[in-house]
Amino acid sequence: MLINGRPGPGRAGAAGILAALAVALSPGGAVAGQAPGHASAMDAKPAAQSPGLTLEAVYELVRQRSPRLEAAGALAAAAGAREADAATLPDPMFQLGAMNLSVPGFRADMPNSMAPSLQLMQMVPFPGKLGLSARIARQSTAMAEADAAELQWEVRAQAAMAFFELYEADRQIEVMTETLTLLRDFETVARAMYGAGEGRQSDVLHANVEVARMDAEIRRMQAMRDGAAARLNGILNRAAGTPVPAPVLPRLPAELPAADTLRAWAEATRPMLARGRLSVDQAATRLELARREIWPDVTVGVQYGQRGGDMGTERMAGVMVGLTLPVFASKRQYRMRDEMAAMEQMAGADLADMRAMVGARIGELLADLERDRTLVHLYRSEVLPQAEANVASALSSYRVGAVDFMTLIGARMTVNTYEQELHALVADYGRALAELEMAIGRELPAGRRALVEDR
Repeated sequence: MLINGRPGPGRAGAAGILAALAVALSPGGAVAGQAPGHASAMDAKPAAQSPGLTLEAVYELVRQRSPRLEAAGALAAAAGAREADAATLPDPMFQLGAMNLSVPGFRADMPNSMAPSLQLMQMVPFPGKLGLSARIARQSTAMAEADAAELQWEVRAQAAMAFFELYEADRQIEVMTETLTLLRDFETVARAMYGAGEGRQSDVLHANVEVARMDAEIRRMQAMRDGAAARLNGILNRAAGTPVPAPVLPRLPAELPAADTLRAWAEATRPMLARGRLSVDQAATRLELARREIWPDVTVGVQYGQRGGDMGTERMAGVMVGLTLPVFASKRQYRMRDEMAAMEQMAGADLADMRAMVGARIGELLADLERDRTLVHLYRSEVLPQAEANVASALSSYRVGAVDFMTLIGARMTVNTYEQELHALVADYGRALAELEMAIGRELPAGRRALVEDR
């Protein structure tokens, strides 16, 4: 018997292929290299996996290689370098010249000529201004350090997003490859049965279409995997084409602290909120400094001059004291106070908004995590076992001719679809955990139970 120009198996060969495929399709059978008794792809022990990329290794690479974190650290160091200047008096002014020269020859032959004439001036701010300026500089440094710490959590979360996207893509490709293997097995069976006169040509054509469609889906998912790898390499400051090993699923805690506890932790450790509190404190300091601007700064100076005379060189000295006069206070110093008061109000409102947004984000992430946790448990305890039972039922019905072969294949492919969805839920849970850690500014405790327990 010829099938598409190639010799096909006879009736006995088709029966043998059917028997082998029936074993593969059974709930306890081996599917695409799985060991007998394997109930779900989620039950594989992490220790059995080949060494791959861990989330801890990604976080360490982020700390070591991220240029954004390096830039933020340098900016904080630059802010710290300005502290000493803020607490230091302005540079004194030194003047060298000649006074009361005769013109047009510019000679020091006048009775009151002085050549040379030396003058040294020093501005001294009103008491308290330097201390307030130094405090503002220290607060600016602390704010820059808080910004750097906040950026570290942000980049860390971005790396986790790419990591779990890679994990999801790899697991999807695994399940799709299993599905493609089943479809090719079905294609072989359909050709064999059609060649033996027991099948329909439409089954063969449908199998061809499904094989081509699944192959295209695998290629699409591989492209998504390559994109996720390129994003992770970008975050880690590596070439886009750097090979990225398969991610190893970390231990994801199934138990999380209460929302009030998480909000208290965020208030204590979230760098963004610490920065907001520093901004409020700095605004208050700037307002206090603006209130002192109405008081004049003092400039003190000394002067020395000499001239030649009949009795020899005559030397003269002088002392000067000057004050700034706030004659435009209504347009300058008072307006500065108004500006700083408005900036203090704005800083307080910004901090209140940050607290509200952090609290809302914590609540949103907890809802997402609860949803994912519930669905993962539902898929593992009910959906997948029932889908496997449906495969067993379809297999029994197929053996007695109650259902066609496409029904049997559809039942098994439904199991594979649910496994894909389960992997997507686990990846979503991991991403939400990374975002929650960023929201509170600290790592979550390991907890007593993991979302996916080792078997």
